[in-house]
Amino acid sequence: MVSCGWDCCWCKSLSGAQCGEYTVMSKLKAAVMVQKTSLKRRQNVKNSPQRKRLCQKQVKEVWVSEIMLQQTQVATVINYYNKWMQRWPTLQALAKATLEEVNEMWSGLGYYSRGRRLHEGAQKVLSEFKGEMPKSAEELQKLLPGVGRYTASAITSICFGQVTGVVDGNAIRVLCRARAIGADSTSPAVTEALWMLANILVDPVRPGDFNQAVMELGATICTPKAPLCSECPVQAHCRAYHQVVKEEEKVSKRLLDNTMLKFSSIPDIEECGGCSLCLPDKESWVSSLGVMNYPRKPAKKPPRTERTLTCVVTRKRNTDDTEEYFLIQRPNFGLLAGMWEFPSILMEAELMEKKQKRIISDRLTELLGSSVTEANLQHLGEVVHIFSHIHQTYHVYSNSLSDTTVETVKQEETEYPSFRWVTKAEFHQSAVSTAMKKVFRLFSHLGVNEKLLNKGDKQERGLGTKEGERKGRKYKAPKDSGRRQLCMESFFGPAVKESL
Repeated sequence: MVSCGWDCCWCKSLSGAQCGEYTVMSKLKAAVMVQKTSLKRRQNVKNSPQRKRLCQKQVKEVWVSEIMLQQTQVATVINYYNKWMQRWPTLQALAKATLEEVNEMWSGLGYYSRGRRLHEGAQKVLSEFKGEMPKSAEELQKLLPGVGRYTASAITSICFGQVTGVVDGNAIRVLCRARAIGADSTSPAVTEALWMLANILVDPVRPGDFNQAVMELGATICTPKAPLCSECPVQAHCRAYHQVVKEEEKVSKRLLDNTMLKFSSIPDIEECGGCSLCLPDKESWVSSLGVMNYPRKPAKKPPRTERTLTCVVTRKRNTDDTEEYFLIQRPNFGLLAGMWEFPSILMEAELMEKKQKRIISDRLTELLGSSVTEANLQHLGEVVHIFSHIHQTYHVYSNSLSDTTVETVKQEETEYPSFRWVTKAEFHQSAVSTAMKKVFRLFSHLGVNEKLLNKGDKQERGLGTKEGERKGRKYKAPKDSGRRQLCMESFFGPAVKESL
């Protein structure tokens, strides 16, 4: 690490022995925050994964909750976690499950490789480690799939008492603000410095409780927006907060001509000119942001844009006239590995509708083993879904098969069938992505509208409505509520009932 040569936060705290400031900081976090968070969890989130961490220090529970909470909010995880633990309460039960069952349980949670790696990890623990989890963070990270540095440290500190710190999104925010780290928080230099500081601060007696206290501090008080600095137990040792105080005093001096109090032990952000961790000289402090000046992150790269043709193929059962839907399985690698979807083709360029229909009809003919004409394809609209790195637009078509005897698909031998016909209920129970559920909602919505339209047309015929007027109508696809975040005004406006 490059030293700035000044008595700044980093050079002072990381080069010599821990000062009294850090002793106080550790005691405050370990004692006050653990007490607060334990009480909050007992009162407010009785069944949350976090409570499992505090009250039932069982390795599998902590492992599952930590994996599910990667890139996913607690409110979303809770139901999935409870269902998962109810179905597979032990590593043995999870190891015996099929990948198809795991994908079905994970459906809708996103980042689907996490579920697959949990499954692989359980099998590996049983087959190679005789059912015993490795007890050090280094071994966990090295030996188990899907377990990174943070997850390994969290599991071993909580379950085995290993004295190691943790650095997740909440801890990054707390440490960057407390130590006024203004460099890019995703850079290797800052990442290593944060891990160094976390390992210095961790309580050697209660490392698991301490780590959870730091994460809870970031989740409930030192939040990304509108942090509750007045309630923060480490406010007296937070350099970002002290910088806010200094800025306020400067404003007060200019307005009231008062003498500004001097904090000689706290350097101005511009004094650390050569430090690789402090705010770069070219980046000025934004007074309106306050402590939210930290942490600094680079601008996100825009997701790449992709367009995909997808077709909802239906047929009627001979036995009871139930409508069925045709699904095929994605390869067991890459995006959405092993998930089920409607027949889909990635477009390499923008295409006219006529060309799109030709591509879809050729693909369906290949899959179904019988000719599918372009005239039978109906364009339903578009569905947008945002993956972490892909802005995906689905051009949705439908095709209803009149031949109910279609039973086979040209396919290679695989562990699982590469196609299936499912009912509506079976579709929702299958391992399908959120994107495919959006496609199905569009199809179902337009199907209901079509029935209402046909009923209305029959009534209009009795009133003598002209045929030409009916043909001239155009109907728009419904707006997908999942395509954008609701604004605050939508919660206070008058309720609007949407038609089916």
